[in-house]
Amino acid sequence: MKLVKLVNRFLSEPAEVRFEEVRQLLEAFGFAEARSKGSHHTFRNSEGLKITVPKKSGRMVKGIYVKQIVLLLKLEEWRDESED
Repeated sequence: MKLVKLVNRFLSEPAEVRFEEVRQLLEAFGFAEARSKGSHHTFRNSEGLKITVPKKSGRMVKGIYVKQIVLLLKLEEWRDESED
């Protein structure tokens, strides 16, 4: 999935998204999975920012975590800048 399309999906505030979409988006913004314990996956970037994302039923991520990712990555600002 193209990055712009993925960002727009996250900005549409879905009830839940696939974990692989979360991983793809975080990796595109410089995050790497630092650790995983059970259903919780922690991602970090080179600046030390960290987010822990729990998977629901082993595949999905709840909307509240999508909102946290949108804020952490400043996706609205990124989208506005990429449209210029």
